[in-house]
Amino acid sequence: MISINDITVSFGGFNLLDNVSMHISENDKIGLVGRNGAGKSTLMKLITGEQSPTLGRIEYPSDLKIGYLPQIMKHNRGRSVLEEVLTVFSYLRDMEVELERIGDELTVRNDYESKEYASLIERMNEINDTLALDSGETPEVRASKVLRGLGFKDEELSRKTETFSQGWNMRIELAKVLLSRPDVLLLDEPTNHLDIESISWFEDYLKAYRGALLLVSHDRKFLDNVTNRTAEILLGQIYDYKVPYSQYVTLREERISQQRAAYENQQRLIEKTEDFINRFRYKPTKSNQVQSRIKQLEKLERIEIDKTDTSTFRLRFPPAPRSGDVAFKGTDLGAGYPGKVVFSKAQIEVKRGEKVALIGRNGEGKTTLMRVIMGELAPISGTASVGYNVHIGYYAQNQEDILDGNETVFSTLDRVAVGEIRTKLRDLLGAFLFRGEDIDKKVSVLSGGERARLGMAKLMLEPYNLLALDEPTNHMDIHSKDILKQALKNYDGTLIVVSHDRDFLDGLVDKMYEFRDGKVREHLGTVSEFLQKRKMESLRDLEKTEPASSPVAQQPGKAVAQERFDRNRAASKESRKIRSRIDYLEKEITKNERRMSEIEKKLANPTENDDIFDLTRDYLEAKRTADEMTEEWGRLQEELDN
Repeated sequence: MISINDITVSFGGFNLLDNVSMHISENDKIGLVGRNGAGKSTLMKLITGEQSPTLGRIEYPSDLKIGYLPQIMKHNRGRSVLEEVLTVFSYLRDMEVELERIGDELTVRNDYESKEYASLIERMNEINDTLALDSGETPEVRASKVLRGLGFKDEELSRKTETFSQGWNMRIELAKVLLSRPDVLLLDEPTNHLDIESISWFEDYLKAYRGALLLVSHDRKFLDNVTNRTAEILLGQIYDYKVPYSQYVTLREERISQQRAAYENQQRLIEKTEDFINRFRYKPTKSNQVQSRIKQLEKLERIEIDKTDTSTFRLRFPPAPRSGDVAFKGTDLGAGYPGKVVFSKAQIEVKRGEKVALIGRNGEGKTTLMRVIMGELAPISGTASVGYNVHIGYYAQNQEDILDGNETVFSTLDRVAVGEIRTKLRDLLGAFLFRGEDIDKKVSVLSGGERARLGMAKLMLEPYNLLALDEPTNHMDIHSKDILKQALKNYDGTLIVVSHDRDFLDGLVDKMYEFRDGKVREHLGTVSEFLQKRKMESLRDLEKTEPASSPVAQQPGKAVAQERFDRNRAASKESRKIRSRIDYLEKEITKNERRMSEIEKKLANPTENDDIFDLTRDYLEAKRTADEMTEEWGRLQEELDN
């Protein structure tokens, strides 16, 4: 359907993409992954024609309909949310006008055998077929369903688009893309501004979507749930795997490990052969053997190991000074802005050393609470207090507004650094991948991921005992997010984090405050447990609102609702058992693969004490176990998906 042929994209002598090729078929659901700046967004722009390659070509049918959601987009103003989304259906009105024009023309023509008359009839049939396909639900109903799925409330659909934040306007643009019914969806980080429940709805939508998908996302679970293929852009090349993200990670490690082992074996063979040639080159009795070895080396196909991007930023937060037992406390807390109360009567307590997430729908008060904690916003009601000796390090969601675009990377830190750390700013920036000329870049030209790293580097300038992080992983690639997550797990201070990234939060926090409908609710446990509970709560809430036409009809309704609830509870319990088994299998598979890797190292360079036969037997046993577990893991994943 889409053929990318020998594409090269060059900037000032540097090849961002270097002679790459790729094919996208009509049912492919592809996760496009790679480091920030690797060329993922560029590839999407090449497909849409927004950017032209230096060399090569991209081919697809002229009637192919592409829906594209870029990272950065313009938002229209002056219409309500629903009116803006309904502009997608303007083609229906255009078709109706054209159909009326064709009808008028046919009534006055009598050249029934002419090509022109036949062409009009054919076009009329095409329009009628298209209108028939769209005759099920009205555009208003379809638009409202998608908007509700993306988190809009019914009363918000009549509000002007300019009264919403940039993140909510992104949802409006996403709704327009989905409702346009394209043959191919190109989505560049679509989940950055979606809350957890909207992401869940979006996953279901993409699973049911009949068409090709090319998706850039830094959400590992989202990729696993909606893709069946992974394309990695690495150092200018594209490496294609016919599996979702987590399986791609495993396969990639296996392939490189196998390549490395084969490469090392071949290097030993080459070394021994060259040694033989050098020792016996000038001995007449060995000349035939020497020449034979020389020809063997000339014909030998040299094994190469795939290139890897080893650049990474190192993150370890300074030790946290000791604070009081309670880091932050809100009692009957209400907060908001003039004329608008965002939430009220909240009971919030964060103790020293706790790692807490603020979750919920955008606009419900997560960032508002952050501003209260930082003292930027006074409570409307109740009390809010920061604990004794609490020193807060704050990472704001809108780094593009916080960082001065006219400053350079270096001067951004230099302006706020004090004391001995000033002498180590270049080392600090190097740890965050700002090296050489990078430190002289203006902030205004940095990518989203680079700004995120620079904002995080500022938190290293002094020791804090409470980190308040508002969407810190937006625009971070998966590898960088893993590094940040591990650093926060090792951090010995208190953490309050706003995030919609399930994979990032899972295993990091064990307490959450959910912002919903003007209230704040405390949840203890993991994100996975919360999501399971939330789905059940939503089901019960749905059943509670089912109207009963009469007392007589009410009992069957209750029975049906109870039966449905029991059925779903049983299904949820079975689902938890499967997830638990999957978690166990993943750990055991990792153990066996680690054991295999250790044995491979010994086999590559055995000592006198190593028994080759025992090592080989152990290796095959570990591999057999890993293969069986991987097969079971795959079956359980399919069962879970179904």
